This record gives sequence, structure tokens and C-alpha cells, in this order.
Amino acid sequence: MTLRLRDLGWTALAFAALFATFVPRAALAQDYAAIVAAPDRSDADRQTDKRRDPVKLLAFTGVKPGMSVLDIGAGGGYSTELMARAVGPTGKVYAQDEEPVNQRANQTFEARAKSPAMKNVVRVLRPYNDPAPPEAKNLDLITFFFAYHDTTYMKVDRAEMNRKLFAALKPGGFLIIADHSAKPEDGTKVGKTFHRIAEASLKQEVEAAGFKQVASSDFLRHPEDTRDFIIFRSKVPIDEFVLKFQKP
Repeated sequence: MTLRLRDLGWTALAFAALFATFVPRAALAQDYAAIVAAPDRSDADRQTDKRRDPVKLLAFTGVKPGMSVLDIGAGGGYSTELMARAVGPTGKVYAQDEEPVNQRANQTFEARAKSPAMKNVVRVLRPYNDPAPPEAKNLDLITFFFAYHDTTYMKVDRAEMNRKLFAALKPGGFLIIADHSAKPEDGTKVGKTFHRIAEASLKQEVEAAGFKQVASSDFLRHPEDTRDFIIFRSKVPIDEFVLKFQKP
């Protein structure tokens, strides 16, 4: 009997190895398309999807069930909800904003918070200089979507902010930043006027805190954007960069 059980155990292991060999990696990965296609997502979010390409954005972050995530500059919670759906009931998402929160964004977030998909979300009202609550330690992932440029004209010590983000992550954890692209020569000078920031300037600031850039993606790039005007109500798609940094 012992021999037979042992033989069965080896058979199971062999089958599992064979399964892993022939099943495509995509089949074993997080199904981001299903998350985005969830029938209970709002029509407003689906409109935002058209310019955010959330399936590719989620895939770039590598977010998985059970992760702990800090979403910086959560605003109305569009990205927060996507992260909450991706980490599932065993994960947690901290949604940070600095007071005073924009009234419209605040109303949108409060309405969104009533959704079952947001049960694993903790709202955090803290300054950008110190965005992570004390309990948010050894985070797997930090997302900072389309809001880093705002800190360039606010009373924010960005060097301190980036150090705090670095400290909140576990070793090997990731910081994902997406923002509206400015011309290289404009650096951090057009955050308030055009709501943009130069990619190289942002990268330099973030890496000064100890992060290492490990990836970038061009799925939100639009070379037809001349990058010399404000992003709102643009007649052409806005050129945007997406960067992945890692805490060594």
C-alpha cells in the first residue's frame, strides 16, 4: 500500500510538471481582461478605459491576488477600484489623497466606495510628503497614476515623498508611475500650466530615492502630441509615459 501511494504521488507530480510545460503562461496568469470586462463596472469607468487602456496598464503593473497596494493620488478612485478587483478579497488597497480633496473627485470616490468591489480598500487622507499610513509596511506595489506632475506645483517635498514611498515597499516591490509627457527641456516647470512633466526629470527624482527603473512601456504614447499645451479637452491624444521602478 505504501509503495502504491508513493507511486501515485510521483504520478501526480509528473502530471503537474507536464501540465505546466504545455499550458501557456497566459492561461496561468491573472486575467486582466476579465477584470476590466466585469459587468458591474460603471459606464463612466468604461469611458475612461478608452484613454487609459487598463488591460495593458494592469498587466504592466503585474498586480496579483493577495497583494498589498498603495494607490497615490487616488482621486475619484478609477485606478483604485481596478487594483482592488485585481488583488481580490485576500489583498488590500490603500487609496491616498491629500486634503483638501477636490469636491467632485471626493463625491465620486464616496459613491464608488459603496461598491462590493471596494470592500478591500482603505481610504487614506495623508500629505504627499508622508503618504503611507503606519500599517502600510512591506507593500508589494505602489501606483502613482497621472498625479506626480501635480506635486511639482504643490507644497510637496518630492525628495521626501519618494523616500517615504521607497520605505513603504518591501525589497523587490514595485513603484509604477504613469504621467502626461512634457518636452525634455520643460522638466518640472509645466506641471501647473500644462499638467505635464518630462519623463527624464521624473526618473531622476525617483531614482535619487534609491529606486531602479526596470521597465517602461509605450502603449500610451502618442507622438502626434506636440506637448506644448494643456492636456484638458485636447483635440489629439495626449502623449503619456509609463515607468516601472523597483526597490532593490
